[in-house]
Amino acid sequence: MTQQTPDAPPREAVGPLIRGLAVLRRLALAGGRRSVGDLVRDTGLARSTVDRVLSTLARLAYVRLEGRDAVLAPAVTELGNAYLAASRLPALLGPLADRLADELDESVSLAVPDGDGVRFVHQATRRRAMSIAFRVGDLIPAERAAPGALFAADRSADELRRHQAGPGGAGFTVLPEGAERAAATFEDRVAAARRDGWSLDDQLVEPGLVAVAMPVHDGAGRKVCAVSVVSHTSRHDAGSLREAMLPRLREAVAAMEAALAAPPPAAIEATPSAGPSSPPCPGPGVAEPAAGSLAASRARASKEELGPEFVESLARGLSVLTAFGADRPEAPLAALAEATGLPRATVRRSLITLAHLGYVAFDGRLFRPAPRVLELGFGYLSRLTLPRIAEPHIAWLVEQVHDSASMAILAGDDIQYVARVPTVRIMSVDITTGTRFPAYATSMGRVLLAGLAPEVRAASLARADLRPLTRHTITSAERLAAVLEQVAADGYALVDEELEEGLRSIAVPVRDRTGAVVAAVNVSMHASRRSAEQAREQVLPPLRAAVARIEEEFHVAGRFARIPTG
Repeated sequence: MTQQTPDAPPREAVGPLIRGLAVLRRLALAGGRRSVGDLVRDTGLARSTVDRVLSTLARLAYVRLEGRDAVLAPAVTELGNAYLAASRLPALLGPLADRLADELDESVSLAVPDGDGVRFVHQATRRRAMSIAFRVGDLIPAERAAPGALFAADRSADELRRHQAGPGGAGFTVLPEGAERAAATFEDRVAAARRDGWSLDDQLVEPGLVAVAMPVHDGAGRKVCAVSVVSHTSRHDAGSLREAMLPRLREAVAAMEAALAAPPPAAIEATPSAGPSSPPCPGPGVAEPAAGSLAASRARASKEELGPEFVESLARGLSVLTAFGADRPEAPLAALAEATGLPRATVRRSLITLAHLGYVAFDGRLFRPAPRVLELGFGYLSRLTLPRIAEPHIAWLVEQVHDSASMAILAGDDIQYVARVPTVRIMSVDITTGTRFPAYATSMGRVLLAGLAPEVRAASLARADLRPLTRHTITSAERLAAVLEQVAADGYALVDEELEEGLRSIAVPVRDRTGAVVAAVNVSMHASRRSAEQAREQVLPPLRAAVARIEEEFHVAGRFARIPTG
């Protein structure tokens, strides 16, 4: 099998779904942004067809249309989330990979086979000047990574020869250099992996990077993924990496296989916590909302509103993909029809189409999502930061209130601006990204301080130098503590001329999937434009609406990928 999809679809395949996924895939391969004209040329589809597909994807919040460009939106990661949740690999093995990375102080990856490639499903990276740049969802040729030899060890000699004669880099989202050396040694490395049960990557994926990998089997003995320890030649050569890491890697693999062999726990409510290496993941027994039925109902409502510009069969097919998850990792046709609320015939044709394109696997009774779903934008979007997610929504907010809006994070006892959309006025607030102000005297600082644990907040107030910046600045620690308690209760902070005379601002917190406050968004204005009460009445509602949109995209994009806040 190569990364090229078959040319002749089955008779019952859904043409609009094939065409819609082709547009989405080309947009992802182009780095998440592409002009409509280029998408027409890339796909060979008619302009009217591409326009209707993009209109549908925009309605589903999977893309944004910015002038002549289509841009992938974070909500499209719910497709990849469905596969990752159904696989149970990030939930069950991710914490063990993170622990291994912390113990070894090296990057650790989980990867699965996908056609002739290796696709990453979890990354626990080290924060160094030189570290791996691959992200969850990225696909690389099997011969250029240590896991590829492990997966190919199960292939016959004929299959390996067909692999070697394949189209090379066609369809791969990440294509390292060095194809000739990797191809020339692949059969030998496959034989060694078959003999030893582990595999080495000696600067095949990239000059300077070395890795050692081992396969992970499920309770039935099937090879489901591989775990790799990745280092740099400044710390290890291939030989020293193998000697130093293989014993601990074997222990980690044993723990992972035990986790996969254990019976799935009953669905429970859980509040995941984020480690330093990776994002919070729902536990293996945590049931996520049934996205498929929500997507199907959203598709019906959109068809009624947009008419012929909305491709309902595309939206329905995508809703079938999102019906999979931790509580439904695989399912028969009837269960998927019930989950989506769609007719069995509609779901059947969608599944036939998705299986033809490699996005769904079928064992004769049950369907399950395939790793290739991650090619639909997940790799690109896993590189997003919270400020980049927030920027279009902050821009929308500025259009609503006609005043500047910003996002900031806590940096010690200060706030640091990480995103800003100014408004055009003769008199405006001159602040740029990177600007820092004392947290105690700003609206964003107060919602960030209010979001801290009580003991952390008290320590921050105890060490803060509460200097009067204006005649209105609160400088009493006791009074400020009471104000922060009220901010926590109200869910917003309004600061009136405490940072600078004539400057009024109002802010609300941005929360991650666990409910922790990780950032804040504010609107700042001259005090002559609105009274404090007018700010509450006129600015707070659209401010909260913008933050709700930011949080929705932040949460879906950050379910299985670590989204930096700064």
